[in-house]
Amino acid sequence: MAMATGWNPETYDTSRRRIVPCFDAFYGAAAELVARTFDAASRHARPRMLDLGTGTGILAAHVVARVPPSSLTLLDGAADMLAKAGGRLAAHHPALVVADMCDPLPASTGGGKNGGDGKFDVIMSALAIHHLEHEQKRDLFARIHRALAPGGIFVNAEQTLAPEQWQQALWTRVPLDTARALGVTEAEIARGVELMKQDRCATLDEQLAWLREAGFARAGAFFQWFHFAVYAAWKAP
Repeated sequence: MAMATGWNPETYDTSRRRIVPCFDAFYGAAAELVARTFDAASRHARPRMLDLGTGTGILAAHVVARVPPSSLTLLDGAADMLAKAGGRLAAHHPALVVADMCDPLPASTGGGKNGGDGKFDVIMSALAIHHLEHEQKRDLFARIHRALAPGGIFVNAEQTLAPEQWQQALWTRVPLDTARALGVTEAEIARGVELMKQDRCATLDEQLAWLREAGFARAGAFFQWFHFAVYAAWKAP
């Protein structure tokens, strides 16, 4: 399975902010990395963007607020979530793709001086890829590398696995306790714990190694709060 199921698109945004206590810094770090890659001084044209497992478009909204795209493609396996994202980002006329992340990636809808090559300048994802089995992650990273234009960035705001069991117990407990302090009910906590059974998290070190294996010139982690982390990789220019 590439994406978790069972979310209500009407309540997803509210619940996401409550169960991701580092919400603003988490999504903000991903947007910052894209903005730093395509700052006004170096940008030839607005970048072509693809959001994998977009959900209701939370990450894409953060990114396009910093860096307006020439084209925006949103991919998700849940049509109702994708429709919500499409409405949220309607000003950018997104292409909506109902698909699994194990399916072939779509081509860019154009824009920019190299718009006809079908490549993307930005591929992003948030809290989706950890639902893939590890070999599927490695395959996806290789396909992402091929789908990016030279100099393009892949950024992932992700849930990760701790390197040791005692650390994982702490990484799980602290976010849940913080969510409770923010008003999340025990019923919501129980539902979140049940959905976490779909998770196939990997450590940061494993994922960065897989990105380098896929051919990325640079890869690194830039934000972490317990199991929430933001990492990025750049294709050689």
